[in-house]
Amino acid sequence: MQTGIKTDAQIQAMREGGRIIATIYQDLKQYVQPGMSELEIDAWVEAQIKKHGAIATYKTSEVNFPNVICISTNEAIVHGVPSEYVLEVGDVVGFDLVIEYKGMKTDAAFTMVVGEEPKGVKKHLLNVTERSLYAGIDAIKGRGTYTGDIGAAVEKVLKDGKLGIIRELVGHGVGLEMHMPPEVPNWGRKGSGVLLQPGDTIAIEPMATLKGEKILTDQEDGWTIFTRDGSLAAHFEHTVLITEDGAEILTQL
Repeated sequence: MQTGIKTDAQIQAMREGGRIIATIYQDLKQYVQPGMSELEIDAWVEAQIKKHGAIATYKTSEVNFPNVICISTNEAIVHGVPSEYVLEVGDVVGFDLVIEYKGMKTDAAFTMVVGEEPKGVKKHLLNVTERSLYAGIDAIKGRGTYTGDIGAAVEKVLKDGKLGIIRELVGHGVGLEMHMPPEVPNWGRKGSGVLLQPGDTIAIEPMATLKGEKILTDQEDGWTIFTRDGSLAAHFEHTVLITEDGAEILTQL
């Protein structure tokens, strides 16, 4: 099942778009400070996207999200709609961004602690969730890799870390559109699922919590997804290209 990537030009456009996201994120980590509102950060990201000549996919008709970036704070897992909430020292905040560049889309996310170095359970949550992302990427051996191989690798790290795995939300193909086949779950069995092909581009995105795995959607904004038990959550994501013998991370510098 191909994710629609067929030309070298399209793949190169995704490399360039991925570097734009990585650059924005590198600067965003320095920009975010206690006392800023989520809406201030959203406006800053919007200016950065325009500066790089890219398009904010979330605000296009494909998605119709209210803002250019998802900002998910504390018990919010993903799809957080930026609000007037002012960030405080110690808040756990996830950022998820999709941009279009030269007609192709790339997708990435990271989670940070505001105003201080992560410590204690927050450090554990972020470190293990990010490590599970790279375990999923390392499970890609090029031709012959199944989505279940990725999911099994992610799941093992999260289980070993005793974190809750968000099973109702999954990674996905990305490129010509933001969400394309195949689904890439954060759990699974080796050798199961969809067989990936060189040239496929997928977004791998572990989401984990300190406790439960159940979720709920904000009934007011219709977008923000929270942990049902109110526990803290983290989200890390890269867009990767399946190669003949492995994977190339497109959303890093």
